[in-house]
Amino acid sequence: MPIVNCSLLLCGKKIIFSLNQMKEFSEEANLLHTPYNKPDAYNALSMPVYHSAAYEFASAEEMEDAFCGRSPEHVYSRITNPTVQYFEDRVKTITGAFSVTALNSGMAAITNTFMNIARTGGNIVTSAHLFGNTYSFLLYTLADFGVEARFCDLTNPDEVRAHIDENTCALFLEIITNPQMEVAGLKQLAGIAHAHAIPLIADTTIVPFTVFKAKEFGVDIELVSSTKYISGGATGLGGLIIDYATFDWGNSSLLPRFSGSFDKAAFTVRLRKEIHRNMGAYMTPQAAYMQTLGLETLTLRFEKQAATCLELAKRLSCVSEISSVNYTGLEENPFYTISKEQFGAYPGAMLTFDLASREACFAFLNNLKLIRRATNLFDNKSLAIHPASTIYGTFTEQQREAMDVKPTTIRLSVGLEPVEDLYNDILQAL
Repeated sequence: MPIVNCSLLLCGKKIIFSLNQMKEFSEEANLLHTPYNKPDAYNALSMPVYHSAAYEFASAEEMEDAFCGRSPEHVYSRITNPTVQYFEDRVKTITGAFSVTALNSGMAAITNTFMNIARTGGNIVTSAHLFGNTYSFLLYTLADFGVEARFCDLTNPDEVRAHIDENTCALFLEIITNPQMEVAGLKQLAGIAHAHAIPLIADTTIVPFTVFKAKEFGVDIELVSSTKYISGGATGLGGLIIDYATFDWGNSSLLPRFSGSFDKAAFTVRLRKEIHRNMGAYMTPQAAYMQTLGLETLTLRFEKQAATCLELAKRLSCVSEISSVNYTGLEENPFYTISKEQFGAYPGAMLTFDLASREACFAFLNNLKLIRRATNLFDNKSLAIHPASTIYGTFTEQQREAMDVKPTTIRLSVGLEPVEDLYNDILQAL
């Protein structure tokens, strides 16, 4: 399989040249002015939505080259699409990644990633502090394929090392766990993972890549639910696999058919030429168009939401009906120091707080007037949910206890409303 198979993912020479020409500008400017792969026939300022399943070729020879990976032309929208590729290119512009693959949900990004590297008899070392469906996928779905999930305390380096062996496929975590709000030291985990010749894979959804630079902390593969901050107005589902090509798969047995030939590119080569194609979870052009628009205002929205979240966390800490507030941007939070080191002053726009009982949580939710009772995170509108009875509602009480999901916890995703309105709504609901 020739290396040219990556040409579509790595962009043609024309785009690489154009992006190099833009290096003198800021990240924000580069994001807004990322060039198209090909000139638009009508010089449209916004990438058109290519509602097309297939693409015509001028000759049988050109068609063969495209299907065999010898040219970067699109052949079928289950595999690549011009509108989706432009969204991927824009994310690459921001992150400086080797490749970006856009899929139709955050869970699709997670499942495609682990189907790409996991094998029967292997194991994944992670934490029990995970989003409900991620936990379920690792514990149950992968188990049916002979892959073991090994849950441990990722804030304890010795415990992490004890769980890694010669069959470990990856070390995986959420950078701030949802809803437990735990933060592990990424540089330390990266050192442990790389010393054992395994990649560090992180779900970074809770802090956007415009703020958190995963590569700088040793993350090899970054996973993002683009449904969240990027979508903004909750206009569509999406997920991103961001490969920094920092892990040398040539020294690993995880991708035996690809690692020897492609080394650091092996993850992307197999993902784009086999796993992603065969599983059929590519992002739709409609979602890519909406999320490309969302990228343009991502920084502005995050700064507003995260600043409001911090101020709200401070205020709620003084409310007598609330027994505790969990936000790693608070100085009294046990993860404050490591959180500030990794994410800066604003570690996301989600907080949790605890009330006296499950019944108090339900009464609170039912009394809300402005904040919406809904799942999802980082919508423009603020959203509240009781995780134990919803996201984790199908797990047993013992499982919820093992995951530290308490029946007294409310999760709040902070939107763009003024802090006074949110604070007042919470007070009246209490």
